[in-house]
Amino acid sequence: MHLNELNLPTTAHGRVNHGPTLVIHGGVGTILRTSFPREEQEQYLEALRTSLRDGFRILESGGTAIDAVEAAVRYMEDSPFFNAGKGAVYTIGGNIELEASIMDGSNHRASACTLLHHIRNPITLARTMLTTKPPVPHVFLGGAQAEAFARDKELEFVEQGYFYTEKRWKQHIEGLEYPPSNSESKGTVYGKSVPRDHDPNPMGTVGAVAVDREGNIATATSTGGRNNKWDGRIGDTPLIGSGTWAENATCGVSGTGNGEFFIRYAVCHDVASRMRYLGESVQEAAATVVEGLRKVEGEGGVVAVDRYGEVAMPFNSPGMYRGYIRADMEPQVFIFGDD
Repeated sequence: MHLNELNLPTTAHGRVNHGPTLVIHGGVGTILRTSFPREEQEQYLEALRTSLRDGFRILESGGTAIDAVEAAVRYMEDSPFFNAGKGAVYTIGGNIELEASIMDGSNHRASACTLLHHIRNPITLARTMLTTKPPVPHVFLGGAQAEAFARDKELEFVEQGYFYTEKRWKQHIEGLEYPPSNSESKGTVYGKSVPRDHDPNPMGTVGAVAVDREGNIATATSTGGRNNKWDGRIGDTPLIGSGTWAENATCGVSGTGNGEFFIRYAVCHDVASRMRYLGESVQEAAATVVEGLRKVEGEGGVVAVDRYGEVAMPFNSPGMYRGYIRADMEPQVFIFGDD
């Protein structure tokens, strides 16, 4: 069925406006059907559905995009299935270090936090930085000062043991024997290569992008980083323009993958720039940028949405946990490239 047959509202330029829309990702990497039991697949898919429902419930009731993306990401931070919050990966020193960012496309305001060890929900810390009164005079806080701010705002603190999952600890131990498989990292720590079908260094960043009834766009992204990253390493997730971007005039974008490439190529901002300067659609812009990553051996993907609710979810790896939802539809969730 052609979209116009659904009697959706259109803009003055004849574009279909899908209305409030939410799109999420739960990480990208070597995710293969052959080594992924169906019952485990369904657990991940149901977690994605729940995240979408949590966020879209807000949009459906007339709430803001910024509220919706916080809610969707917060659920994934609390889920042991994703590399953010409860299910985060470990640093090479055996620690959990979390980071997150959020951006409001209606006014270009953004907040980010990193090097967190005890904050249960980093995305809520980022959101609190964005909306607290009096306003925080900085976009980016890290480490002890970020946690001091969180304590002052009475956000929830947890011990490091809260974040433990058996799966992530096993990946940490395996990763001490096998360094990251990406060519960017070979030989930097232990000098060993890793088979392509055995990647103990998953890239499980979570993210959400939404557009609300007013046409305002927001993006939220959260992660535990890359398995066995150096302690103190900061990735693309809290860097505005690299792992997170939102502006009403073009789109919102959240990235997942090898953060070093996302930083160097300003991936999320680049998607919006292609729309702004080349007039590309959100699907064209996102696909081109992700394909550009492939050419420099950068693994990853993005989810994006424009002000009309058009969705893009390209990636260049075997799989990416992802999904989207609009009014009068069930959550659409996917894992593999041929889904």
